[in-house]
Amino acid sequence: MAGPLAGVRVVEMVGLGPCPFAAMMLADMGAEVIRIDRHGAAGAAGAFSFLGTRHDVMARGRRSLALDLKQAGARGVLLRLLGKADVLLEGFRPGVMERLGFGPDVCHARNPKLVYGRVTGWGQHGPLAQAAGHDLNYIALTGMLHAMGRAGEPPAPPLNLVGDFGGGAMMMAFGVVCAVLEARASGRGQVVDAAMTDGAALLGAMMYGLRAHGSWSDARGADLLDGGAPFYASYACADGKFITVGSLEPQFYALLLKLIGATDAAFEAQMEAGGWPGLKARFEAIFAGRTRAQWCELLEGADVCFAPVLDMAEAPGHPHNVARAAFIEVDGVVQPAPAPHFSRTVPEVSSGPASAGQHSAQILADWGWSAQDVAALAAQRVI
Repeated sequence: MAGPLAGVRVVEMVGLGPCPFAAMMLADMGAEVIRIDRHGAAGAAGAFSFLGTRHDVMARGRRSLALDLKQAGARGVLLRLLGKADVLLEGFRPGVMERLGFGPDVCHARNPKLVYGRVTGWGQHGPLAQAAGHDLNYIALTGMLHAMGRAGEPPAPPLNLVGDFGGGAMMMAFGVVCAVLEARASGRGQVVDAAMTDGAALLGAMMYGLRAHGSWSDARGADLLDGGAPFYASYACADGKFITVGSLEPQFYALLLKLIGATDAAFEAQMEAGGWPGLKARFEAIFAGRTRAQWCELLEGADVCFAPVLDMAEAPGHPHNVARAAFIEVDGVVQPAPAPHFSRTVPEVSSGPASAGQHSAQILADWGWSAQDVAALAAQRVI
């Protein structure tokens, strides 16, 4: 692998959502990530095994070692791996790794430089730490969910992008890389406690600043960036497809009005929030008059802050995404490419998803086990 994290060794405990996404990010960047799967697991090495191995996109780019951690021999294998690793990733509820015998104290006694990454919904401590939850619950607690959706309607779930992947996985990946850099200087590892509630709250930093200034209200669908403003919204077209406009700045807004032929003087009161509902109705009528393709021909590429709303079948084929190589195909499955781009240490996807235990013997051989030891572990069904 030629990515910027080449040479970094990561052990990932198989889990759900944010942990495999963070592991995928690190593997995309060139880290060697060994995925510890459950012995006897079938199909894909992840939460979505029902999809079949090749469709488990978040499992791409890493090899799988299946261990029966109920056996002392398997626990010894894992500890030996952790003794040589730079990073451990886990996404269980607080206390699970400790009960398995792999809490931070045990792992750091074996490898003082180990970065121990933990991602959970509520965090490692706090009144809710042991409660079950999902993305929607975590972002609800931060004030972010309340701000999403249309006026007069319940908050709209933003898929599981904000909690699981933005607030959880990406924050853990960022924290882990920070801790690895620090460990190389200090010689000491540490625990990275990535809570989705903390991360989702941090993603709302700008909104909290606007609210403190008095420029953001708690009314859903009434603010500048939540669909309340008619010049920052999505609109239906004549063919039932949708477009987006984000003409916040006066010069972009003026160009939008010119190009769409909006000459009514009412449009000139851009920032008068009291008139937004009426302006939105006028925009709706204008945009409903042409198809999405016609609006793209007129507005795409112009300085009006415009884009069509593409579905997941359309997005990989858009010329800009093609030019950026934003999507790739692995084992016949179209999926997002590694990001961001690097000028020199170019990241790549080394392989598609692995089935559970697919590389057990190969991994142990590469990490220092003898052929005889590997054969003995297989005979004992440790691996």
